[in-house]
Amino acid sequence: MALTLQSSSSLINPKDNRSLKSQEDFSSGVSYAQTKPSGQQRAKNPTQEAQHSRAERTSSLSEGRKFEQREKLHGMAVPHSQNNMKVPVFVMLPLDTVSLGGHLNKPRAMQASLMALKSAGVEGVMVDAWWGLVEKDGPLKYNWEGYAELIKMVEKLGMKLQVVMSFHQCGGNVGDSCNIPLPPWVLEEISKNPDLVYTDRSGRRNPEYISLGCDSLPVLRGRTPIQVYSDYMRSFRERFKDYLGEVISEIQVGMGPCGELRYPSYPESNGTWRFPGIGEFQCHDKYMKASLAAAAQSIGKDEWGQGCPHDAGQYNSFPEDTGFFRKDGTWNSEYGQFFLEWYSGKLLDHGEKILQAAQTTFQGSGAILSAKVAGIHWHYKTRSHAAELTAGYYNTRHRDGYLPIARMMAKYGVVLNFTCMEMRDGEQPSNANCSPEGLVRQVKMATKTATTQLAGENALERYDGGAFNQILDTSRSDSGNALTAFTYLRLNKRLFEADNWRNLVEFVKSMSEGGQNKRHHDSERIGKDLNVGFLKKHNLRKITEAVLVW
Repeated sequence: MALTLQSSSSLINPKDNRSLKSQEDFSSGVSYAQTKPSGQQRAKNPTQEAQHSRAERTSSLSEGRKFEQREKLHGMAVPHSQNNMKVPVFVMLPLDTVSLGGHLNKPRAMQASLMALKSAGVEGVMVDAWWGLVEKDGPLKYNWEGYAELIKMVEKLGMKLQVVMSFHQCGGNVGDSCNIPLPPWVLEEISKNPDLVYTDRSGRRNPEYISLGCDSLPVLRGRTPIQVYSDYMRSFRERFKDYLGEVISEIQVGMGPCGELRYPSYPESNGTWRFPGIGEFQCHDKYMKASLAAAAQSIGKDEWGQGCPHDAGQYNSFPEDTGFFRKDGTWNSEYGQFFLEWYSGKLLDHGEKILQAAQTTFQGSGAILSAKVAGIHWHYKTRSHAAELTAGYYNTRHRDGYLPIARMMAKYGVVLNFTCMEMRDGEQPSNANCSPEGLVRQVKMATKTATTQLAGENALERYDGGAFNQILDTSRSDSGNALTAFTYLRLNKRLFEADNWRNLVEFVKSMSEGGQNKRHHDSERIGKDLNVGFLKKHNLRKITEAVLVW
């Protein structure tokens, strides 16, 4: 999940204090597109995604090598080109779509909201399948009933569903509006053995996600974490096999905090981290320590295995305040390279194990597999890229940290889903050395070189035309892949306010036209003077009902 200081107050706040508009306000002020949902779908067979012609592969690899040879690896300007691909738009559902009791929350509001999204040309919706809800009653005891209710509702409306295998805690991060911890029986094991979760240099334990250091150890009542995740995905497949590849078009595989392949290096809970701090390495549980020691011993450098770098600062440090991350710091020494290769390599190994399990589970189901990578754009313009390094992405001015991730995903036919697609460099505070646009360009190049597909999300709640226009720009094929899909964050009452809804409708329409119909960039309004048709009165009534009960 990417962050920006400017958005931290107004855009992250889940509470909406603006007055609700009357039905007359909606009928006179909101236009709705009568566009059909896009027919563009990503390849259903994972093996097909890697099957490109020899000429295309050679061209991609050649371009990637040229890219890597630039003195400033990630700062290149790229020409703009158009493409005619339709980009299907999905909308994330609320985090608490399924209640703690295992039932669908607010079914009446959900039904009306889905109808409104369908009328706007939205392809489908995304929902988190929380480990802490589904397997909370005990090991191998799964309750999928709330999700079954949602799937049937989506099916009746002729929409698609992206389901996230969410093996992380909900709560403590940007935008988290509810609290869903890991399953109680897992928390019980953690209380017995605190080293099951990530630990920082001060001994803080982070219960968001099980430490990857114990991936292959039977620490969860006789099962390894990878086995637990595999059993969970297998249960999902068996329960919903009749819907996979049809209603359930995509499975996004969670691989870390916020469902992203990364370490929890910038935890917001209890004020531990604040934007734009560099974060901290998360390698102080006993399993990570043992792995580091073994790696150092294997090359005859026992002293390098005694712990994480001692001069890497604290969560809220800036790169130049530290010995490790400063311009000529230890990150670029022989020791620093050893440590960062080990730290990032462990993350890649973790991702590979989970994706291999997911491919085995869902192969032949017809569902697309995807995985999410965080958009850590702060301190991107510095040499060390400190905030990315602590999160596990070995990306510096001289090294491409996203190409290995993209290649791993290509190996398993997995779509790389990337955040911060809505952000522009000019919106960010100058002292944070941010470049979300440069970061997105780099990731697009990495996916092109690796011949894997790229999808996107916005990192923060945004309703303005400027954000939508930035996504439209990103969706085109310029430096690398065009987006194959976009998932908008998120469905809530605010989305149905007149201006916000107009902007969304026009955005979806533009994405269905290949991102070419961009309007009113300077005024930061897409939806001015729209004339895209109206819903029938009975549908408008249901939309208004949805707003009233959210």
